[in-house]
Amino acid sequence: MDRRLDLHALLCDVLGNRHCYYQPPETIKMEYPCIIYSWSGDTVRYANNGRYLAKKKYTVTVVDYNPDSELPNALAKLPLCSFDRHYTADNLHHFVYTLYY
Repeated sequence: MDRRLDLHALLCDVLGNRHCYYQPPETIKMEYPCIIYSWSGDTVRYANNGRYLAKKKYTVTVVDYNPDSELPNALAKLPLCSFDRHYTADNLHHFVYTLYY
């Protein structure tokens, strides 16, 4: 849990405010721009007949009104972060990334 809270603090720093949401329920009123993230599994590497490396995998979405937002670029600079896709819904731009932390 502490590691996830460290990630939350890191994402808040990237965003520049506290509009980061971890697996938000549908009833929450979000403020934009924001970052929404959720746990999407573990990645485990094995070597020498044992568990060598284990990282938690998160899906991180930057949601912004601005299609030219700088937030996705700032997020992409994080280690072990890669762009997945972009889509538009409700006149908001969603930039989806995969982050191992």
